[in-house]
Amino acid sequence: MPTDLILKNANVVTMDAARPRAELAAVSGDSIFFTGGNTELERLTGRSSKVIDCAGRTVVPGFNDAHLHLFSFVRKLLSIDLSPASVRSIEDIKEAVRKKAQATPPGTWISGTDYNEFYLQGGRIPTRWDLDEVTPDHPVVLSHRSLHECVLNSLALKLAGINAETQEPPNARIERDLATGEPNGILIDMLSYIRSEVMPPFSDEEMAEGVALADRYFLSHGITSFQEATVSNDLARWEKICSLKLNDDLRSRITMMAGAPFWKDFKQKGLKTGYGDNLMQLGAVKVMPAVRPEQSELNQLALDCHKAGFQLAFHAVDEATVDAAITAMEYVSEHSPVKTRRHRIEHCGECTPSLLERIKKLGLVIITQPPFIYYNGERYLATVPKTQQPWLYRIRSPLEAGIVVAGSSDSPVVTADPLAGIYAAVTRRAENGQVLLPEERITVEQALALYTVNAAYSSFEEKTRGSIAPGKLADMVILSGDPTRVPPEKIKDIKVEMTIIGGEVVWEG
Repeated sequence: MPTDLILKNANVVTMDAARPRAELAAVSGDSIFFTGGNTELERLTGRSSKVIDCAGRTVVPGFNDAHLHLFSFVRKLLSIDLSPASVRSIEDIKEAVRKKAQATPPGTWISGTDYNEFYLQGGRIPTRWDLDEVTPDHPVVLSHRSLHECVLNSLALKLAGINAETQEPPNARIERDLATGEPNGILIDMLSYIRSEVMPPFSDEEMAEGVALADRYFLSHGITSFQEATVSNDLARWEKICSLKLNDDLRSRITMMAGAPFWKDFKQKGLKTGYGDNLMQLGAVKVMPAVRPEQSELNQLALDCHKAGFQLAFHAVDEATVDAAITAMEYVSEHSPVKTRRHRIEHCGECTPSLLERIKKLGLVIITQPPFIYYNGERYLATVPKTQQPWLYRIRSPLEAGIVVAGSSDSPVVTADPLAGIYAAVTRRAENGQVLLPEERITVEQALALYTVNAAYSSFEEKTRGSIAPGKLADMVILSGDPTRVPPEKIKDIKVEMTIIGGEVVWEG
């Protein structure tokens, strides 16, 4: 075979059980066709071969983030950063918004992301009146890190048609001043509505800028594949992401979930899980058990999607919603085999031993978010009841039970840096140094698997990606250090130095 690319003098962590380590990886076309020792270099090198001397640096399979939100991430990249790293008080937030307003034409929407009152002085959420002090002439929306809460100023509330007479929307809440009944600007589970129905869509220029920033972020962090997990994904979103791929605006491989409200639209077009190619494919149907009023309705939805050939991905964080998701799959299993269908539980934030046993019996896959431990661990330890803490974002227990667990970020909820997730899965250490459930620590090799072979398995792509092995796509990352050999505390400091997709170098630091 013609050799197009060779990585030599490398410390290749292949994630391939047949050959766990190698010194050399050779690529033909977009695929790997050989891994082995440096002694094979002369035999493999042809006239047109590009040879990269890794000089002992570590090569791993390209990372796969199994659950993120692309367009929310794009919005974050175009918004004011209000994360705990940037602001520590409501006054800091007001100053950041004031500066943005000074550089923004009046009447233009201003967006800020990632505020978290747990880390703000006083622990208070900003209100419309706080924002009105600095931006009366711009509609403003600030989103909480969780994306389940947002704050609007008075002008934004007016544009949204929200006032004292507004009725509570279904499955959402408008917080109000207790004395007057006036909305205080804080909205629960209404951010998607505000962004899609009230705010104007991105201009073509804004979208191009944001997508370019997202693409650069993914490649510079070694993310060669990601899975888009937004419940509002419809046929228009499918076409939009397909066009971004066709135009090479996004170079990472993409699996897009279909939102549960739209699954029949995809079915009518002849699309189901697995449709597409190794650049862009349709994934699971994303289901939100918390917003479905009856278990029987959830059961029927799951059965209908299953019978239509779709994989299911249940957004289930707390114990009650995890139970609801499992119950729905148990109902499906009474009518049709489910064990080989790789139906998924996204998050599985609280997983008791009894829930774990039921997940194992059904052959479900867990999509976890290790960086939540790092970025939210301090808050979990301070606010989650002691009786529930032993079940938070468990990883070792499901792995030991034989359950496949894949890693993700839920970006933009937290950073999409896979090495931060690997660090958190290995150490269970929060940003402030506290440790959350040390008994759930896993090995570095297991943590790497979360973001490579296991993530590929979760979307039926383990035959084409997830390891550096002959026949697999040549998606690889060169790192500044070997996560399996540095002290655990140093894993988060490792940098991506080169990203390769399909045998092509797409990013170099």
